[in-house]
Order: sequence, then structure tokens, then C-alpha cells
Amino acid sequence: MARFSDCLPPPSVLVFDWHGTLVDTHDAMFSAMEDMLPQLEDLGLVERLLPEDQCRTPDDARLVRYIRIFRGLHPRILAERRVSRTDIFNAIFGDDRDAKLIAHKAYNECYRKYFGQVKPFQPGAYEYLTALKRMGIKLAVSTNRNREFLDKELRTVDEGRWANLFDATVCADDVTEYKPDPQVILKALEKLDLPLDDRAWYVGDSYVDMLTANKAGVSGVFYNGACWESGRIDSWFSHRDAPAAILDSFEDLMDLLALLERGHPENFAMTPAEARPRPFPPPERPAPRIEPDWHPAVVKLIRPAVVLFDWHATLVDTLDAMYHAVDDMLPEFAELGLSDRMLAPEDSKTPEDARLVAYVREFACLHPKVRADRKISRTDIFEVLFGEDQEAKQIAHKVFNRHYREHFGTVKAFEPKVREVLEGLRKMGIQVGVITNRDREFFEHELAAVEDTGWVELFDVDVCGDDTPLRKPHPDQLLLAVQKLDYPPDPSVWYVGDSTTDVISAKRAGLTSVFFNGAQWDQPWLNTIFPGTHKHPHKPDVVVNDFSEFWALVLACEEGPP
Repeated sequence: MARFSDCLPPPSVLVFDWHGTLVDTHDAMFSAMEDMLPQLEDLGLVERLLPEDQCRTPDDARLVRYIRIFRGLHPRILAERRVSRTDIFNAIFGDDRDAKLIAHKAYNECYRKYFGQVKPFQPGAYEYLTALKRMGIKLAVSTNRNREFLDKELRTVDEGRWANLFDATVCADDVTEYKPDPQVILKALEKLDLPLDDRAWYVGDSYVDMLTANKAGVSGVFYNGACWESGRIDSWFSHRDAPAAILDSFEDLMDLLALLERGHPENFAMTPAEARPRPFPPPERPAPRIEPDWHPAVVKLIRPAVVLFDWHATLVDTLDAMYHAVDDMLPEFAELGLSDRMLAPEDSKTPEDARLVAYVREFACLHPKVRADRKISRTDIFEVLFGEDQEAKQIAHKVFNRHYREHFGTVKAFEPKVREVLEGLRKMGIQVGVITNRDREFFEHELAAVEDTGWVELFDVDVCGDDTPLRKPHPDQLLLAVQKLDYPPDPSVWYVGDSTTDVISAKRAGLTSVFFNGAQWDQPWLNTIFPGTHKHPHKPDVVVNDFSEFWALVLACEEGPP
């Protein structure tokens, strides 16, 4: 719902943000971001990501965590398509100006492959802009786009009709700093020889835009083309940096100007009533992301007496070392006779699995999308490639271990509060263990190294890949763990893991399977990887997206029935 400050004066100029306000370049922008984020390690930017406890909002903290681990955009951001690269860089790097400059430069290199995919953000944008000019209001664009991109997009959008709409344009490479530094606004007003006051409106679609307007000393007008809920918008701003107006569409803008014209008719060359076009519909609300229905709020589970955890990508992040080792080992498959032992396409679980097998067989490396997504483990990769061929998987694990020795050692907690969750479980009298396909030489090193202090004292039992003849998805490791604890393998033992392999091993062992959805798969994908068919019957008992959901689930079971 549109709202505005009573003291907002009529505008002498409307300075617009570009992407997400006037035009939609989401296809190009998100393609470029997905190309750029896997480069963070090579750019030296992983260690410069903002610590989660310093992030501005919980959403920003989750975004930092997701990018740190998976080098990609959180699926909710991809589904909603509401934020800009500037918002993302400000969220993940904070005030680290140099890191953001490196990120913007790398983004621009990627964007060159995609830019030109541009369309008006909402229907009638050209007609509304033309009406504003007839009313005597100057128009400008101030954007973090580079000049080469903006100029081409201006010539391209709406079949070139926008080329002469604007009295001034200022791009990131026309100044020395990116937004939220106010230079892009100040330079636009300088070009137009207009004073720096609240009659200059900066119209943008993001928190960063409003922060930039505030720093420039002009009126910030928040264009809610992404259809954020009003409460969500209010949560972003303090009283100091709140926008002077929040508008859902260009129709709202025209309504606001018509209201201001009643008290200040001398400020308009033509009245809004005379100039405004026929009404055009507002931007469409983004399609909602479909969430898992195996939600902790609806499932009924037995209170755990034992909680066993997977290690990699559940409790800790060791993805960098894991993917480096997989990259090193795959070229050896032909020599080892493993290429010919891969599954036939018709035996694969999903079409995606069949494509992965075909790609590895042909190119002896992972598909770039698998590497970029960083969402599946080496165990899952071997399951996809070899199915039930235990001997082939054993050979592959052995070769992986040889290469992993060259990379392992860097290990981080998957989330900041993992240790507190493990300690909390123990205080509740719940026994805690780790089940991992890691060989013991690697696991013990990582267990002692995590968070610089190690977590050795947090576990009552641990079982590694080389402790049993068969690794997950066979249940042997889980059964050995409960045997060591002198506890029966029943549903009061929970196994928490991030992979289909973990779910299969838990169900085969007769335990409760908690799927840790750290990769943030949505419901359609979960239905794909857990189809519940005769051939692939195993499904998790519950899905949790993070450790806060897991902890709430445990506490709900602890409380018991009312």
C-alpha cells in the first residue's frame, strides 16, 4: 500500500535507479552473479565475507552462510528475484570497500556475456516517464551500472524509445565509489545544475538506494516493484533513513504527484490529470518459492535418546577440499577401469543423474553446474556414478582419499551455533555421535581443528568410513554406532544428514531420518530426489533447513504431548 510523508515537497527532478526500478535485467544479472560467485575463492574474497554476527539482518546472515559454503545465491533469492547485485555485495561484505570493488569488477566481466537482456520493469513505463516530462519534471538515472552497459540498455529497451527521455545519466564508472556512496546522485544534480535538497527525489527499489538518498540529502522514494510486504520494508529502515514515500507502481507515483499538485500548482507545467496516461497494471508479485512439506511444525517424532550426525555439509564445511580432491581424481577413472563401470542412463535415479554420468564419462570431470552448486558430497557423486557396484565405489573412495590428503585441513562449522546445539543436546541427556564416510585419519584431524579448539569432547561415539566393510548408504556404520552405545537401533535414534545417502542409510537401519537441507532444495527437487517409488522408497521423516529449526524440533519433542 502506497504511503508518504506529509512534508514531501513537489519534485524538481526524479532521479531513478535503473535495474529493478525502471527496467528488468534480472535474467542477465542473475546469470552474471551465478558465474561470478564461484570465483570468490580465486578472488581472495571468501575470507572477507562479513561474519554472520555482524550482518545487518538474519536474512543477510543466512545469505553470507550460503554463499560461503555453496558459492551461489540462496534459492529463495533466485526464486523471488527481488534483489540487486549491489544489495548482495553490501549484505555480504558490509563496509569492506575494497572487497566490494573487487566483486563489482568481477561481476562486470561476467555481465558482459549477458547484458542487453532488458525490458521495462512494469507495463507503461515509457508512457509514465513521458507524462512526467510533460509535467515539467526533469528525469535522470543514477546507477551502479557501468556506462557501457547502461548506454546499450538505453538504446535497446522498448525498441529504443527511451533514448531521449533522460536529462542526465550517471554510472558507476563516472564516479569513484559505488552506491551507497551518494556520488552518483550528487553528480546527476550537478549535471542538471539543480540544488541538493528534498525537491530532488531518488526513486529506487532497495535499502541501498534509500541509504544512498539519505546520504545525499535528497528525498528517498522506495519503489516497491518487487512487492515486498510492508512489514518487511519497515524492518529495513530506522527513523533516520526511512524513505519519504513508498510506492507500489507508477500509478501510485502519479497519484502522489496529483495530490502534491493541489497545494503547489505552480510547480507543474501540466497537471498530472492532464498528463497521465491510461492506467497500466502494477508489477506482478513474484511466484512464491515452494517450501518442503516435511516441516518440523507438522511431523510427529519420538523424542531422541541418541542423535547421530553426518559430518561434512551438516556439522562442518569442508567443501573446498572435497571438490578439489574430486577434480583431481576423476581424470584417473579411465586408467583405473572405472569409466566402463558407470551406470547406464536407464539405471540412473533421475534424468539429472543420467546427465552427470554421461558428462563424467565423456569429459572426466564434474559438470560445471555441479561444481558451481557445491551441493552434493563425494559419496552422493559415487552413488550416482556407480549405483550398487560396491567394488567400484571402494576403488573410488580409495583414490579420493589419496587426493584428499593434499587438500584437507580447512574445516569450519557449518553454522555459527553448531557447537551450542551439540552442547545443548548433551545437557538434555541425549547421547551424540558422528557418522561419516571420511576415513579416520581425516576425520580425527578435522575434529581436532574445527573452530581452532576442536570438538573432541562433544561426541559419545564416532564411526568413520574405514571402520566398517561397507560405507553409507549401507546401514553398517549406523548400526555399529548404536552398538557401541549399547542402544537398540530404533526410531528414538535420529540420524541427521544432508544427502540422499544419509536418508537411505538411516531408513535401512530403522532409525529416524532428519534431512538437513543446508543446500536449501525446494519441494519439487526434494520430491525428485526422494520419489518414494518401489525402486527408490526411502524418504526422510522430517526436513530442517538449519540448526535453529533442528533445535526447535528437538525441544518440541522434549515437551511431549500437551
